[in-house]
Amino acid sequence: MSDTVTSTTNQAARPVAFPGEAVAKEDFPLAFTARALEMIKSALDETKGEDGSYLRVGVKGGGCSGFQYSLNFTDEVDDEDVLVVVDGVQIVTDAFSASYLKGTELDHVDTLQGSGFKFNNPNAKRTCGCGSSFSA
Repeated sequence: MSDTVTSTTNQAARPVAFPGEAVAKEDFPLAFTARALEMIKSALDETKGEDGSYLRVGVKGGGCSGFQYSLNFTDEVDDEDVLVVVDGVQIVTDAFSASYLKGTELDHVDTLQGSGFKFNNPNAKRTCGCGSSFSA
């Protein structure tokens, strides 16, 4: 598979070197709802790619339940990252996070408490009240 991915933000398409492994959608540890992809594209359009052309999805230590989810735009990728392109959105995660996110669905929800991204993680044994941290 080619190690060059074309950026699909509103900027002029530019090749972005990707040193990691690009995988098929079904081999990526996360699935994305149509609503989540719509909101990710909207955020990319809003920032005009200034924060980066990749969405990094990750897990890091912290939060009230032990692990905390993270989402941010970046152009920093390395050879340990895994990439998938879904509906033109370039999404990366690292190997550590991938092991905790396997089978997870990322959604975007609107509730009385507010709106935001929601991780539906079958590996989480316990989550906090706000849903941003979990234990596995």
